[in-house]
Amino acid sequence: MYDYIIVGAGSAGCVLANRLSEDPRCRVLLLEAGPRDRNPFIHMPAGLARLVNNRRINWNLYTEPEPALDGRRLWWPRGKVLGGSSSINAMCYVRGVAADYDGWAAAGATGWSWDDVLPWFLRGEANSRGASALHGDAGPLSVSDLRHHNPLSDAFIDAAVQAGHPRNDDFNGAGQLGVGLYQVTQRDGARCSSATAYLRPARGRANLTVLTGAQARMLSFQGDAARGIYFRHHGEHRHASASTEVILSAGAIHSPQLLMLSGIGPAQRLRGHGITPRVDLPGVGGNLQDHLDICTLRHTQPGVSHDRSNQARIAFDYFLRGRRGAGSSNIAEAGGFARSPLAPDARADVQFHFVPAMLDDHGRHRLAGDGYTLHACALHPRSRGRIQLRDADPASPPRIEANYLGDADGHDLAMMKACVRMSREILRQPAFDRWRGAPIFPRRDDLDDAALTAFIRAKAETIYHPVGTCAMGQHADAVVDPQLRVHGLRRLRVVDASVMPTLVSGNTNAPTLMLAERAADWIRTVPAQT
Repeated sequence: MYDYIIVGAGSAGCVLANRLSEDPRCRVLLLEAGPRDRNPFIHMPAGLARLVNNRRINWNLYTEPEPALDGRRLWWPRGKVLGGSSSINAMCYVRGVAADYDGWAAAGATGWSWDDVLPWFLRGEANSRGASALHGDAGPLSVSDLRHHNPLSDAFIDAAVQAGHPRNDDFNGAGQLGVGLYQVTQRDGARCSSATAYLRPARGRANLTVLTGAQARMLSFQGDAARGIYFRHHGEHRHASASTEVILSAGAIHSPQLLMLSGIGPAQRLRGHGITPRVDLPGVGGNLQDHLDICTLRHTQPGVSHDRSNQARIAFDYFLRGRRGAGSSNIAEAGGFARSPLAPDARADVQFHFVPAMLDDHGRHRLAGDGYTLHACALHPRSRGRIQLRDADPASPPRIEANYLGDADGHDLAMMKACVRMSREILRQPAFDRWRGAPIFPRRDDLDDAALTAFIRAKAETIYHPVGTCAMGQHADAVVDPQLRVHGLRRLRVVDASVMPTLVSGNTNAPTLMLAERAADWIRTVPAQT
């Protein structure tokens, strides 16, 4: 018998495991479907390029055919390893802006305004630049400046300034707009995942049990109170019981899947899979949001990009010279935030990630030659999708219906066109004159509106930020309350990116860590409807 069971050792789950096991009286079980994070390419930042096709640590999910994207099934990589997606991501540390969280609070997520959440960001952060009103320096999560960046990343920043964007050395500072190098979740040149930051220091605690290779199958209940979890561990069917709470931290895809497998969700759809509804919560799996991204690629002269780097030299510099050189690069070194002509408020509605290499199909399709890539994503999509069960088998991947560009007024498509136009405006600036080669994607510089639309439908991809499928609030479609307790049940919470009501203005890892810091305090002080 445990006090707490946490399902999922990803970004949020590792935080919870650390914070809840700080009390030696609390017995904590952490379940993770994937393996331990022993692969050396997890910890070497530039090694993320080597992890793309590693199915052992990746759920390797695909959407259903996307009607507005030429019927393509988009690849959704999600971490299946200790640390979850924080073990395979590009390590960009971005919180979003105050208006994102104030919007959550105004919509009914009481306690999640910017003033409410900032202390929890600060609590988790150990920024190499030191403490300030907006940064912490004593938390578990190391946030650092890059040790190495490519000259092409400097060219991007200079070009963006020439295009009218301000320089910004801190996207988490007084203002987000502008361009610069990202700060990254690294410690001494190595990835600082949530497993490194939070779980590793807690592994020696006698009251914390961590099981890897443990696939959750279904929640167990006594009346309306969650009492445990059925799971499969190395081929054996097992059950674990919790005396206080069960906490789902399986992410925006698998947390709603597990709720639905347990009879919690849209009742009619559950009956269609032969599942007896326990609680009719129509919002489970709904409200799916993601940042859709479009890449602009150009060739460059040989010898400068990461495309054909000297791998032996990179390994020597990294492993024998104290984690120096290109091996410490997060690849998406530079970027920024901008307002398009369509921006409805003062927030950025476009984010850039610049990669000094050619990146096609998430790096799975290697292109000949040398080049660079500018990602641009629309930060506040109006389209909403849904996660649904494929069947009642816990081993079956859920149906991911992202519904990209599915909004009725066409705003999201217009935003993607703006993303391409803004990207091309930056890349045509004089700062790139010495580096610029032939276009790759789009293949021509003179696309009309119809050709630009066709390019987006053929090439747009996720940039890995799904949220919202167990949204918090008090409205009819809310799944959890503002303390992240599942409506209609006791002793059950969801703590991960699925509870975000809307996307933040940027990457989602830092906000997910903050959510878990905030939730851990509540779990210890606010009963889960006991």
